[in-house]
Formats: sequence, structure tokens, C-alpha cells
Amino acid sequence: MHPSTEPGDRLTALGNQLIEIHLWLREELAALRAGLDSPTGPRDLRAHCLTFCSALTRHHTGEDGGAFRVLAEQAPQLRPVLDELAADHEVVAAVLRRVEELAADPAGVDGVRAELDGLSALLESHFGYEEKKLVAALNAVRGGTTEELLGVPLPE
Repeated sequence: MHPSTEPGDRLTALGNQLIEIHLWLREELAALRAGLDSPTGPRDLRAHCLTFCSALTRHHTGEDGGAFRVLAEQAPQLRPVLDELAADHEVVAAVLRRVEELAADPAGVDGVRAELDGLSALLESHFGYEEKKLVAALNAVRGGTTEELLGVPLPE
């Protein structure tokens, strides 16, 4: 693929960027989980949780209003998959709310750990399914920025 000179075009296909964002979110979640066992874990927990939870929420909100909307128009056969993924986003949002509530309590580290373990399993399933079902269709999408369509900029 040759780089485009048109404003707003992406140099990398959107589906490939989705995979990169998912890899980054997996790494961030792993770092958050590992940080629970550090000496400063409980003290830093709230800030780290808020940062991760915010990034994941922006990603899912961006997908729902950006890439999923575009795919529903351009590839209507994907609508059942998009509905399933959007429902997953609601489940993830509920887990993130519990994590944030538990992280507000310095004694909530064990509860946060349990929620993050469950979230990790949920996201592995969600990300894998999303990548399997959507990457090819997303790679065909033209126009729009990564942040507009996937909710977060491409990680460096």
C-alpha cells in the first residue's frame, strides 16, 4: 500500500490498527495487574485503574460510534456481529465501573485483582472475536482517523 497524500487518510489499514490497539490494551492491562503486587501498588492503584479504564472506555465508545456505524452501513451482513460486540462493550463497562469503585478503597486490591482477572479473560475473548470477524472489513474502510473510528490514537 502506498502512503496517501490526502488529509485524514491512514497510512495503515484500520483493521491492522485495531490489532495494534488491542495489543496495547492487553499490555496496559497486564501492567496494571502486575502493578497490584508492587510495593506502591495500592497507593498507585486508583490512578492506574482510571488511566486504563478511560482508555478502554474511549476505545469501545469510539468503535460503537465510529467503526461499527461505518461497517453497519458498508457491510450490513456484519450487523449481528456488531450487535454482539456492542453488547460485550456494555458488559466490559459494568466491570470497569466495579474496578473503579474497588480501586477507590485502599483495601480493595483483592477485589480489583479478581475483577481484572475476569476482565482479562473477557477481553481476550472479545478482542479475538472482533479481530476474526472485523479486520478484513475494517481494512477496506477508507477515510476517517483512527481516533474517530476506533476511539483512541494508534499507540506509539
